[in-house]
Amino acid sequence: MPTAGNREHWSSKSGFVLAAIGSAVGLGNMWRFSYLSAENGGAAFVFLYLVLTALVGLPLLLAELTIGRGAQKSPVRALAHYGGNAWRPLGFVFVAAGFLILSYYSVIAGWTLRYTGILLVEGFGSDIADRFGDISEGWDAFGFHVFFMVLVVGIVAGGVRSGIERSATVLMPVLFAVVIGLAIYAATLKGAGAGYAYYLEIDFSKLGDAAVIKEAAGQAFFSLSLGMGAMLTYASYLDRDQNLPGESVIIASADVGVAFVAGLVVFPLIFALGLTEEVGASTVGALFITLPHAFAEMGTAGRVVGLLFFVALIVGALTSAISLLEVVVSSAMDGLGWGRKRAAWVMGAAITALGSFAAFDISVLDVSDQIANNILLLGGGFALCIFTGWVMEDPIAEAANGSGRPAWLVPWHYLVRFVVPLFLGFVLWQAVPDTFEAVKGLFSG
Repeated sequence: MPTAGNREHWSSKSGFVLAAIGSAVGLGNMWRFSYLSAENGGAAFVFLYLVLTALVGLPLLLAELTIGRGAQKSPVRALAHYGGNAWRPLGFVFVAAGFLILSYYSVIAGWTLRYTGILLVEGFGSDIADRFGDISEGWDAFGFHVFFMVLVVGIVAGGVRSGIERSATVLMPVLFAVVIGLAIYAATLKGAGAGYAYYLEIDFSKLGDAAVIKEAAGQAFFSLSLGMGAMLTYASYLDRDQNLPGESVIIASADVGVAFVAGLVVFPLIFALGLTEEVGASTVGALFITLPHAFAEMGTAGRVVGLLFFVALIVGALTSAISLLEVVVSSAMDGLGWGRKRAAWVMGAAITALGSFAAFDISVLDVSDQIANNILLLGGGFALCIFTGWVMEDPIAEAANGSGRPAWLVPWHYLVRFVVPLFLGFVLWQAVPDTFEAVKGLFSG
């Protein structure tokens, strides 16, 4: 059974940072952030997102990193290490969150693979809405879901250094280059100014809207991979001299940066082609119908731009999915004594099987997403605050190892103890009724 003494470790600081950024940067950054900002007050939403990332997301990110590095164990055992067996159930919540999220996330990632194939072979046509209906459910969706999961399992089975770290060091620079290149191209389009205005228009009335606050909080959590044990698990492979406060700031900043720049790509494209009326039905519809329509309208250039955009989506989805599977695999290795390859393929197969429900019924995907975001992630984050703030004996000392004990660790502990749990309690109170109604609607329908 793996122990701290023979536990795998990252080969370099940069490898860990890139892998952690890869976990944070995913489909939520490449489209969901810009869509939500446009639907919820533009710059007002961006401001809320930045504030919540700094005051809620960053403190929780550092908390997960601190627990993982200190315990050198996967979530269930890490929480028991500091808090005793009474806290093991929270670790199982993290594992369940990773299991559930990956089951439907891989279905969406499969759609991106399918769209990339369409762009390579023929390009988008005028029938994209009908084609999405065919692609999003059924055997087509299931096949690409399976294919994507095989890619993820293969990388995780390769190990921390040879699989996860090696893939991150190749894929993340590619993603950064593609996103920046697309933003530069989008700035040259005729409708870029109008797109920027729509994306960043300020509606201050949204700042106090509970629904908007809930959306911003959910985006910050899901985007930073919080409340699911991914960052905790990645930190368990760190040496104890890593500068966790500094690296947490780098990870959060890169995550926010990619999300913001992606918005500078999406909205100039939509406005340049007069497709603004088609944005508003849903995040999924806008990504897989409206944007492809824009690419089709652009002709040959659109085919190239669309291909690059969906390649970036695939990269983001893949690096995030790797971290989700690693939570489950690491826990199986620690708890069941399995080898990495066995844990990766068995757990990957189980997640693939669960995801088949979402592949054949998109309403299952929608409800699963609400359960994960509104209950598991927010609830897990709330419990993690209580654990770090009130149960761990001296989290400041653990976080300070290798960092020179920066002064902001004291207010960090205060935030984790008082401010963040109060805020998350409020957001949970707002989110639970909506989630209950969604689940009820699924089963009654």
